Amino acid sequence: MFQARGLSAVPTEQLLRLLRLVHRGHLPFPISRASLIASAFGDLESELDLLVGRDQAGARALLVAVIAERRARMPLP
Repeated sequence: MFQARGLSAVPTEQLLRLLRLVHRGHLPFPISRASLIASAFGDLESELDLLVGRDQAGARALLVAVIAERRARMPLP
């Protein structure tokens, strides 16, 4: 049975890099698999299904939420 993993397999550093591209408008929208591959995310393209088809605002909101959730789970120093 298929289980959705969301963005859990994508390292936070890569999500931050992708968020920078989205924020700066350096990806064509809606996001496509081809644009992810062309932007050097080819090794993660299959893990980024949730972003495919999203416009800039939707992609930004999703990435910010995932990154914030991960940071909230990090132990404080």
